[in-house]
Amino acid sequence: MLDDASSLVSVIVPIYNAQKFLRQCLDSICNQTHKGLEIILIDDGCTDGSPAIIDEYAARDPRIRAVHKENGGYGAGCNRGLQMATGRWVSIVEPDDYLDLPMYQEMLDFASTFDQKIDIIKCPWTEVSLWDDPSTTLTAPCPLASRMITSERPFTLKDRPTLISTHPSIWSAIYRRDFLNEKGIRFIEYPGAGWADNPFLIETMCQAESIVYLNNCYYNYRIDLPDSTRHHKTKDLVTRPFDRWVTMLDIMKRIGVKDEGIIAAHYDRGFTYAYGAEYDDGVDNPLVVENEKRIFGMMDPRIVERMSELPLVRLRRYCELMGRPMPRHAVLARSAYLLGSAKATVDAFGVGKVAGLTVRHGVMTVRDKMVHNKK
Repeated sequence: MLDDASSLVSVIVPIYNAQKFLRQCLDSICNQTHKGLEIILIDDGCTDGSPAIIDEYAARDPRIRAVHKENGGYGAGCNRGLQMATGRWVSIVEPDDYLDLPMYQEMLDFASTFDQKIDIIKCPWTEVSLWDDPSTTLTAPCPLASRMITSERPFTLKDRPTLISTHPSIWSAIYRRDFLNEKGIRFIEYPGAGWADNPFLIETMCQAESIVYLNNCYYNYRIDLPDSTRHHKTKDLVTRPFDRWVTMLDIMKRIGVKDEGIIAAHYDRGFTYAYGAEYDDGVDNPLVVENEKRIFGMMDPRIVERMSELPLVRLRRYCELMGRPMPRHAVLARSAYLLGSAKATVDAFGVGKVAGLTVRHGVMTVRDKMVHNKK
């Protein structure tokens, strides 16, 4: 709507032992070109130097509201911030990431070009890899940046289900606070990080009546370091991706999602999580196999067999574990999909830009497909 460009944004930062990167994160928020911010810093029982940094920034910027609390996990911290928020818009920023300075202003300016009320403004993001050594750090646009173009009108998830098949990336969007409150959307309060962003993604995207997408990368996201997620030491860590996928499916059933494209996008996420678990903990790991069978058994095989976007290696794994034959035309359907997808991408972006994006983040695309959460 026209007055969105000047509206207040409540920026929620749930913080747990983020001392190393916290100043960079807070500087990137406080120095935004859009000055109408309410910055809510949640100290979730930090045991490092983060609380002192929080108080330092709160003392010099009156827009900052600092909260020090016992550790309750990522979801509880976000919920505390949502309870305190008073802005028209809500943003969630992770404390080891950072923002480009025009992020909020340009997102709000974009929303203000539409006549109707917008529920979610969504953008792609920049992936920051190998960040433990400044001499090797790389940045590249996320895969979403080469898959979607800026929207000309508001849409719903059934128009662009890709938004739930890639990384949850709830932080590269801002949400109308009244929308969250009207739908009763809050985070599940898992211990620790707990992948609480996954259910929040489904709650928001599936219930939004008006989404707009601006294909500019403003959010800088530090991804997992290579091999940092390999060989989990507890059952919970091995099964967590599968557990969250099931919770998300339950949410979709509760909301009443019937659209096959949305369901297939969620199945695609399940296959991605299964592939990531195979990579992290072993293709023959009994827990991995057991949980692959668990989520595959919840999928409608008719939808799976029509998912030409699904790599053949994943479809074969599904068929092997479910005791089903490979669909007869799977190879032809996959080939047709890849050709059609390539043509659509070139038509949307042009040959030059597609080539540049491919060169800059070809390796990152594989990583994005295998690992979805860094915390």
